[in-house]
Amino acid sequence: MFTLHKKITLVTGAGSGIGQAIAQTFAGQGAVVWVVDRDEAAGRATVATILAAGGQADFAALDVSDAAAVAALAERLPALDVLVNNAGIGHVGNLTQTAAADLDRLHAVNVRGPFNLCKAFVPAMLARGSGSVINLASVGGVVAVRDRLAYTITKHAVVGLTKALALDHSHTGVRFNAICPARVETPFVQARIAEYADPAKAYRDMASTQLNGRMVRPDEIAAVALYLAADESAMVTGSNQMIDGGWTAGK
Repeated sequence: MFTLHKKITLVTGAGSGIGQAIAQTFAGQGAVVWVVDRDEAAGRATVATILAAGGQADFAALDVSDAAAVAALAERLPALDVLVNNAGIGHVGNLTQTAAADLDRLHAVNVRGPFNLCKAFVPAMLARGSGSVINLASVGGVVAVRDRLAYTITKHAVVGLTKALALDHSHTGVRFNAICPARVETPFVQARIAEYADPAKAYRDMASTQLNGRMVRPDEIAAVALYLAADESAMVTGSNQMIDGGWTAGK
């Protein structure tokens, strides 16, 4: 298993789902984790589980779309070794069902959020000549997803942001990579599936785009994030790490 011994890490959207799994996995491998989330109760619950397991973690409340708040947080936190831009939101709809306000709302969190965090925390990494930035994109950042217009637009932007950052700055020793999962079986998704008249069929339908017939687990994404955060991935930058069960194999 890769180690993150004493590495200072920050994970946004770490109160639940993918972000929580990444924070817990990092802490389990020796990282000092800053758990960041808009939901203070959820974020502090993640911290509590990490502390109970003997890890090191602290919490900071943050709206990633608020550039001033992000900058203020960077001023009071130590320099980071690893930044994970996980916080994100979704929207269901095609062109006729998507308002400009919907696109703006997703852009503020999914695109401006990672941009804001990078603006605030990456300069210290560049000055030090080391660091790993991991952006959570999506299979929807590589191929279009039906009835997810705004989401697809913003996740393509995250992939573009990652590649541009890598091209401009990886010569300094700082690495930038994206993780592109297929549909993920988070607690939120499980709750939505349970609302269907036939939950088993709903799961099969949602998992049908993956060749192995199931959704991704948060811990599987956390394992890839751990690799990208660790020194063993020193030659990996500007990449899209696909965790899509073969969704894009024929694309």
